[in-house]
Amino acid sequence: MRRILCYGDSNTWGYDAAADDRFPEEVRWTGVLQQLLGEGFRVIEEGQPGRTTVWDDPIEEHRNGKTALYSVLESQSPVDLVVLMLGTNDLKPRFSLNAFDIAAGLERLVRIIQTHLPTAQRRPPEILLVCPPPVGEWVDRGSIAGMFTGAHSVAVSRELPRQVEKIARQYGCRFCDAGEAAQLSPVDGVHLTAQGHRNLAGLLAPVIRACFLT
Repeated sequence: MRRILCYGDSNTWGYDAAADDRFPEEVRWTGVLQQLLGEGFRVIEEGQPGRTTVWDDPIEEHRNGKTALYSVLESQSPVDLVVLMLGTNDLKPRFSLNAFDIAAGLERLVRIIQTHLPTAQRRPPEILLVCPPPVGEWVDRGSIAGMFTGAHSVAVSRELPRQVEKIARQYGCRFCDAGEAAQLSPVDGVHLTAQGHRNLAGLLAPVIRACFLT
């Protein structure tokens, strides 16, 4: 059984911006991915709304992705592959980060995954580094209005894939750009629609299968 750990934020948790609720398990991209991969794979969902890469949020506490990662790796071990998709919340102006800084946060998480080996983790898992989709130009709408500033967030998010791909190459990770498949909610420009979840799962499934063919 191949164990796939999906570590991310509200788009991994499955926030439905239109309903201000959570998509059902079978709609979330992790659930769709499980259906696509089928027998022989176990998809483990570890998403938290507001989760950053490595930053302590002074307003939304307990969202630091680095702090939580150690415990998750231990509680879910052993895992064969970690699908890492974080960075959207780093776009919030309260952090004042550019694309290089956000990618550096992801780099720190990659290094932890490759070196922090719990008792049951005999060797480092493979890593699929997924750059989150760029936020929409209408990002100041909906319940998150004011949390992101459109011009800054949009510009940095569009630069992010290039920086994240560099990290993937440097550390021997697989890479996917979720922006190639994303369909963002017209409500807030940040969260995936139900179709966006299906598209993302369809993008990732063949890449994950390929991880275990080489």
